[in-house]
Amino acid sequence: MSTRQLSVRRDPGYAGLTSAVGTLPSAWYFDPAHYARELERIWQRHWIYACRAADIGTPRSFRTLSVGQQSILLVRGEDGVARAFHNTCRHRGGALCREHAGRFPPSGIVCPYHAWRYSLRGELLQTSSKVHGDGFEVRDYPLYSLPVTEWNGFLFTALTATPPPFSASFDLPLGRLDDWRLADLAVGHRLEKTIRCNWKVFWENYNECLHCPGVHPRLAQLVPIFGRALLERRDDPAWQDHAEDDDPRYGGGLRAGAESWSMTGKPAGVPFPGISAADRKAGHIYMTSVPSVFIVAHVDYVRVVRLLPLGPEETAMSIEFLFLPETLADQRHDIMNAVEFTDIVMSEDAAICELNQRGLHALAHASGVLMPEEYAIRQFQDWVRAELARP
Repeated sequence: MSTRQLSVRRDPGYAGLTSAVGTLPSAWYFDPAHYARELERIWQRHWIYACRAADIGTPRSFRTLSVGQQSILLVRGEDGVARAFHNTCRHRGGALCREHAGRFPPSGIVCPYHAWRYSLRGELLQTSSKVHGDGFEVRDYPLYSLPVTEWNGFLFTALTATPPPFSASFDLPLGRLDDWRLADLAVGHRLEKTIRCNWKVFWENYNECLHCPGVHPRLAQLVPIFGRALLERRDDPAWQDHAEDDDPRYGGGLRAGAESWSMTGKPAGVPFPGISAADRKAGHIYMTSVPSVFIVAHVDYVRVVRLLPLGPEETAMSIEFLFLPETLADQRHDIMNAVEFTDIVMSEDAAICELNQRGLHALAHASGVLMPEEYAIRQFQDWVRAELARP
């Protein structure tokens, strides 16, 4: 960047950083011991998006979820309540479920190792021993319970009995996307990707658009302000020069004539009838819950992106595309028009994150520096530091 660029004026209300800020240490992105610390201090303390409630919509249906070395079992009880447990038998610690998803028999949850049997509420009902030793009481050995929150058709769980209040887990009020009828939506398509990068690398990429012009040509064309390497109007230090300009290059939103994130820019599904004119114009509303998920509401569908750590340098990403039932019931709606666009953008993100990860190993690169547009990365990195410092 030239001296002339550095001396440009900054209008009041400018969102960017006004001084150079160092990044997290590079070793935090690949060191196994530090990765274990983050699992303990971050992933085992916060709400984690598990699945859509409909994925265990019928009694006795279940899903499992792995977070690091921890395996979580979610099951729908005969009473309709979703519950979560460690996927671990109280006998000698065997895993209860081999499969990722399925439905338990009417007899309940039976450990495949020694046939200890549990109710869907987690109570131990029966062991396989002929007699019990003195002092053994069946009631003392229920499954290890975990908290569950069912919100707008989403199921969240946590690996601690005391996660933060769920109402504070997102960066926007929980009611922000009420106009999208989230609880009524159905999954039309899913994508799964394994990215060879640390989980933080992806979140940092998510929090800036300096990379957008070079990495996302289609997206930069659809969202013109992204083509200027900016996320929002006030990311421009001279934003007041265009404060009243509705041109999407300055104010954000989709290019003229476009309505949604799709290959054509046209809706791939039935548009949501209740959303405001301002939200339609914006083209995308993001809600974020670190460390595991962000939700993006478009005019005709909702995109849910979940991240899970697989190792110090590997991250699992799943993408769910949620549509109104009437979209999925009518074959005239080509939902792949939206899926293909997202697949391109997210594949570009995955590839550049992997490139970032590889470069972090340079012996000379102990840490980097954040540029003014990367203020949201600083907020994320400060959050990571604070979480690691908490007792």
